[in-house]
Amino acid sequence: MAMDSFGVYVHVPFCATRCGYCDFNTYTPTEVDSSHAQYLDALEKELELAAARGLPKADTVFIGGGTPSLLGADGLGRILDAVRNTFGLNPGAEVTTESNPESTSPDYFAGLLDAGFTRVSLGMQSASTPVLKVLDRQHTPGRAVAAAREARTAGFQHVNLDMIYGTPTETNDDVRRTLDAILDTDVDHVSAYSLIVEDGTAMARKIRRGELPAPQEDVYADRYEIIADTLADHGYHWYEVSNWAKPGGECRHNLIYWRNQQWWGAGPGAHSFIASERFFNVKRPEKYAQLLADGALPIQDTEPITETEAHTEAVMLGLRLKEGIPAAWIGAGAREVVDRHVHAGLLQAGERLRLTDKGRLLADGIITDILAAE
Repeated sequence: MAMDSFGVYVHVPFCATRCGYCDFNTYTPTEVDSSHAQYLDALEKELELAAARGLPKADTVFIGGGTPSLLGADGLGRILDAVRNTFGLNPGAEVTTESNPESTSPDYFAGLLDAGFTRVSLGMQSASTPVLKVLDRQHTPGRAVAAAREARTAGFQHVNLDMIYGTPTETNDDVRRTLDAILDTDVDHVSAYSLIVEDGTAMARKIRRGELPAPQEDVYADRYEIIADTLADHGYHWYEVSNWAKPGGECRHNLIYWRNQQWWGAGPGAHSFIASERFFNVKRPEKYAQLLADGALPIQDTEPITETEAHTEAVMLGLRLKEGIPAAWIGAGAREVVDRHVHAGLLQAGERLRLTDKGRLLADGIITDILAAE
């Protein structure tokens, strides 16, 4: 396996509107008393203070949110310049930004390329207007597909489309239409996540009031099989349970998370993992900016990771990857459990322990069984 990589994640905490299923640390204009300019000034200061700790140059940069594209190509270019001028970038670094298709254009994508971005991730979620309405996604029909094509035309070789499946009222045909739309764009990466209804979201309240049906686990399984089979038939290989890519299209930044490697997370509410410590920043943009104006890193809390916790996380994350984990990581107490799952066709054993295609559907349960038996 390749040597460990180091990543920089930057969180942009702004959105034009809030989607009904979202519980991320993000704020609409009426929810925050902090401007984009104040945020960018504070972010530059955080990156400067963080890099002064003697951390490595970045192999990957990922700007997420929120809606990073609200900052425009100039604002995102300023963020990348700040990373470049503080941490520095290793040759061939992967540089990604998430973007809402509604706040993109051909000029936007051209500006990102000029700034040094190498990859774009677009939130599509669904090609079905009724499903998008249930999700409270404000999308012009077809805009995500058009944005992906604009990014490819601008010169981006690496473009991801996100989709969500299992939304209440969604049908199998809705999923197939979304996949048809994705395949028509020739993007090299697809992420497909089952809908998780988080407490405190607008969707959770609608389900509790009986205005929407609750998602069903068996529906998730059916939809996942449709997605996995369709993508496999069109040249995409799975490399993580919820992620598919054409050869060379894997997201190197997300592999840092799944391989339990190190990253610095900058921006309000961002999480970091450095030298066996996990820590996270204050969430409110106003407090974030104030702390940095005072010359302090905006870290709210730090959690040391014990060897046992590190092992648990490495197994939980690593077994979701197609490459799996070294079989030697598994304690003697769990070998009987592993053998049972191998016999059932859910795991492949050897020097490395891997999920089979069939095992992907039951990944969480398999991992729980193994860890409980160790």
